[in-house]
Amino acid sequence: MKIKSVTADWLHVPIPEAKQHVTDFGRISSFDSILVRVETECGIVGYGEARPAVGSAGTGAALKVLIEQELGPLIAGEDPRRISRIWDILYNGSRAHFALDRGHVFPAIGRRGITICGISGIDIALWDILGKSLGVPVHQLLGGKRHDRMPAYASGGWAPADRIAEELQRFLDIGGFKAVKMRVGSADGDVAASVARVRAARKGLGDKIDIMCDAHGTYTVTEAKRFCEELRDCRIAWFEEPVTADDKRGLAEVRASTNIPISTGESEFTRFDFRDLIELRAADILQPDLSIAGGITETMRIEALCAAWQLRFAAHIWGGATTFAAGLHVSAAATSAFILEYSCGANPLLHELAEEDFKAVDGMIEIPDRPGLGVTIDEDFVRKYSVKV
Repeated sequence: MKIKSVTADWLHVPIPEAKQHVTDFGRISSFDSILVRVETECGIVGYGEARPAVGSAGTGAALKVLIEQELGPLIAGEDPRRISRIWDILYNGSRAHFALDRGHVFPAIGRRGITICGISGIDIALWDILGKSLGVPVHQLLGGKRHDRMPAYASGGWAPADRIAEELQRFLDIGGFKAVKMRVGSADGDVAASVARVRAARKGLGDKIDIMCDAHGTYTVTEAKRFCEELRDCRIAWFEEPVTADDKRGLAEVRASTNIPISTGESEFTRFDFRDLIELRAADILQPDLSIAGGITETMRIEALCAAWQLRFAAHIWGGATTFAAGLHVSAAATSAFILEYSCGANPLLHELAEEDFKAVDGMIEIPDRPGLGVTIDEDFVRKYSVKV
């Protein structure tokens, strides 16, 4: 079996104005992602997803070109089942032979950013190929699922204080969830406004619902500490990305100041970034995005670090159907995974890109047993929303 071609489609899906929300990224008027297609000479096709941005919207032109014209040619003719070897080829570039021979990395200059995003999409597609070629789901290749179903939390929460409880309750009702995540931070104007929104949410939802808060890295260290101090009686399940990913020591300072669990990771790349977070004791919960951090291969390495350090793993799977499916398979097999993210904003790439849909029932999501990732891409959807570059 050999790789015949690697192609990528930038999918740009407009969101109707009535379903748009406003966050610190601005008004979200579209959902964008890169669908990666790896085809073998024997006709098996694997799909993956690479993200041009952590938020819903992002310009995918550069990432599409990178995948098709730089990364893809590096692995043409390779056996797609040799996934670890291919990851090293993509990560180390022209010095891959050193990495393969000597057992340590010789990374290319683009060892962060969209290069890793591109590697992520290709890697997910390779696991899809491997599962399809053997007729087994990806989680079986990762050691088998530990659970048939896993708990999930509703993810959204942008409304002002007078409507936040109503909005969150609507999200909870979508799948019978027992936990919900809301956005806080700079978009609120100041810490006091964020605190008021969280208190309104807690009052409206009661004490039996877990509430997570996500600042998208927009607070300063001082602001994050103040937020934690003022909400210490609200039983926050976790505080996500209090400060920018560029300030890992600041994140550690926030964690040391509070008993609210700190989570982070959606803006980080590879096991090396997560190693640094762990060594600084900066987080309780690590949240790699499989379409950004390095794909399934690298995420399993990151999860192993979680398990070794007795931290928890909660993948960031705010993306399309392929990202979500990859997150399901990894989480099902992972030692330290305990919950799944379920996007409650307008997300056509999650619900329309594939023929299969992922339904939550009583706050639980079933782990699929279909071969590969278990998703069937709707090619008409791809043709409709693919951007020509």
